[in-house]
Amino acid sequence: MTSKTRINEVFNQVPPLVGVNLVALDQALLDAMAHNGADAISGGFLSYGETWGGAERFDMARLANRNPPLLHTHDSCGRRSDTVEFHPAYHWLMEASVENGLQASTWDTPSASNGLADAAPRMPHVERAARLFVAAQVESGHVCPMTMTHASVATLQAAPDRLRDWLPLIRSRTYDARFLPFWEKRGVTLGMGMTEKQGGTDVRANTTVAVQTAGEEYALTGHKWFFSAPMSDGFLVLAKVGKEPTAFLVPRFRPDGNVNALHFQRLKDKLGNRSNASAEVEFKDAFAWRIGEEDKGIGTILKMVQLTRLDCAVASAGLLRMGTALALHHAQHRSVFQRKLVDQPAMRAVLADLALEQEAATALALRLAASFDRAEKAPHEAARARVLTPVVKFALCKATPGFVFEAMECLGGNGYIEDSPMPRLYREAPVNAIWEGAGNVMALDLMRAASKQAEVVAATLVTLGEETRGLPGAAEAARDIEDALKDPQAEARARFAVTRLAALAATAALAGSAPAEIAEAYARTRLAKAPWPLGANDLGSVTDLLIGRTLPLI
Repeated sequence: MTSKTRINEVFNQVPPLVGVNLVALDQALLDAMAHNGADAISGGFLSYGETWGGAERFDMARLANRNPPLLHTHDSCGRRSDTVEFHPAYHWLMEASVENGLQASTWDTPSASNGLADAAPRMPHVERAARLFVAAQVESGHVCPMTMTHASVATLQAAPDRLRDWLPLIRSRTYDARFLPFWEKRGVTLGMGMTEKQGGTDVRANTTVAVQTAGEEYALTGHKWFFSAPMSDGFLVLAKVGKEPTAFLVPRFRPDGNVNALHFQRLKDKLGNRSNASAEVEFKDAFAWRIGEEDKGIGTILKMVQLTRLDCAVASAGLLRMGTALALHHAQHRSVFQRKLVDQPAMRAVLADLALEQEAATALALRLAASFDRAEKAPHEAARARVLTPVVKFALCKATPGFVFEAMECLGGNGYIEDSPMPRLYREAPVNAIWEGAGNVMALDLMRAASKQAEVVAATLVTLGEETRGLPGAAEAARDIEDALKDPQAEARARFAVTRLAALAATAALAGSAPAEIAEAYARTRLAKAPWPLGANDLGSVTDLLIGRTLPLI
């Protein structure tokens, strides 16, 4: 062998994790779906996992994030255009997700006219959550308009005329990116805009005003500080007619076919989520339809917010899954000191802890989705969804940045360069914790429920207690939560309460869908005591089980 040959020979490098089935390789996902009444085997879900695990999808994700959107405020003649140009890869991803119903599948109604008579899923929220979980592993930016479009239907139900006009196009499996009035399109997406410069989460401080022009038609004047997916066909926003906010639907085109007065000021230069545009917008007598009653906008919008918070949790669980898979894949193929990393005890401890957290996140997110499916017919499930949605969002979204960093560290320098998907995961990791209410907002939402709907919280704690009976630390955790919620200084203990409740709910979810020894290990290391940093928890004999089922050697 010549010196030149030795220099150019490449060995002990890890092949990319592409060309894999993101569903078939994920036993935790398969188990969680089965436990929550969803069929992962039929209905094309396995082929969905193969498609999203293909090299082409990962390359489109890379391109969409390397080529962020461009704002065009004016055309070449100086007229306002207020359009955003996306890279073709972004449109490609949008088309793929719309075809798979991420924007609407829970709202499909079986009928002969829409061809869904035999296709409506038994657990639509669970099945959609599983698809979103997989898509978010590959590219999360385009998931934002999928989430907002899907959730918008819950709010549009307060305006039957608008729902009648828009729902068939929301349900459509055709992605239509053309800049046209919604009635000329084959499919639509919707966005939302609540936040203003001065208010942030405090939407009652908003200053955008609405003036009635005729019936349910209004003219809006004001601004929104964050306006994601600005090329959507319509936007749900809050504005004031009286003292309190009212909900409105603002279309991109007025009913006469002219472009509506939405003037984009600039696009946010964001840390992550770079494939998806977030704009600053001003309304100059923009046309809008009122949704629901005047001064009742917060309650109207909250129907949407519960669903977007669920999606935040599911997408974060997807990021945890991809981080774990990349770390395990690297360890399976990389040798250090003449041994594979995956065979070295210190690395196995880290990988098993990552796998345990990821398994809990998957089980918890899909169990929450199941509560949305069952809520209408089961009051205790409606209570569970109300109480645990902010809790699960808090826990999973807040854990993601540190978790992805730990997974990145498993890859060393190769995980820190842009040739790897890991930097994109890391930049994406914080956004779901911020979107739809940051940590304190979620924790205080639990406090609000405990104050105003004490019986709902109590019923949920009883149910979780039954589901975790006999597991280490479960009874003590339930008492800790009850004590914190009753504390005269409850607001100061809000994060403690929500953290303990999330761990208890995750234990319950694992007890239902995972092998018993995994649920026991989670309870022993997360409930019975405060958890140590990842890799420092003694998982004992369950280490081999966790590593083996999380990513079979490929």
